[in-house]
Amino acid sequence: MFEKTIKRSPAGVALDTTGAHPAGLAIRELDGWYDDSHVLHAVSLSVLPGEVVTLVGRNGAGKTTTLRAIIGLLRKKRGSIRFGSADIGDLGPRDIARLGIAYVPEERGIYARLNVLENLRLPPVLRQGGMTEAQIFALFPNLQERLSSMGTQLSGGEQQMLAIARVLRTGSRFILLDEPTEGLAPVIVQKIRDTLMHLRSLGYTLLLVEQNLQFAASITDRYCVLETGRVVDTFDNLNAHHAHAQLRRYLSV
Repeated sequence: MFEKTIKRSPAGVALDTTGAHPAGLAIRELDGWYDDSHVLHAVSLSVLPGEVVTLVGRNGAGKTTTLRAIIGLLRKKRGSIRFGSADIGDLGPRDIARLGIAYVPEERGIYARLNVLENLRLPPVLRQGGMTEAQIFALFPNLQERLSSMGTQLSGGEQQMLAIARVLRTGSRFILLDEPTEGLAPVIVQKIRDTLMHLRSLGYTLLLVEQNLQFAASITDRYCVLETGRVVDTFDNLNAHHAHAQLRRYLSV
């Protein structure tokens, strides 16, 4: 067992840095703005520990903005965002990361002038229980083969693997992923699926934005549907046929 370690953030919030206690997320009546543009409207949703929840909706529905609000990148907001017992609505990304939430953005954020190993080691280890480099390379053997390759030399699939690997090393157990399969070849999509299923089996909690409905149906416990910055429906992934029928109704696909 981990010995419980408590630190204090600059905002005075107690931070559990052991990684021993999985936490769920609860968002209530969240409004958000980009400058004067009101983009999120009373968004309420929850993610239980160990769940995989997928945000779906048309382009501009507010999915990425919701992730950015959770991780502290959307600063102009109103409402409640709780992670476990902590109110994180007013915290910045650094303190939220220290609580155990990680973000893999759609653009992946790989540094072009750093090699694979430098990119992997760039974020600090924030909590106990993160994956070791050996575990990461067992999960992504392609990365071990390309340790000295620069960011610009990686394929899109390799960049996505590296973006996921980087947050696994930090010790975060709650991971936000924005379009993890965007632009990837089918064989890489399958690899990402297998990786996320493995993380789920290890007790990780995942909240993702995903337009690939077949991929989403293979890993998701629940869907949350957004339209014009509002949650219009939530439903369980009872089976792939049921999920696709529901999603086609909202997305007209």
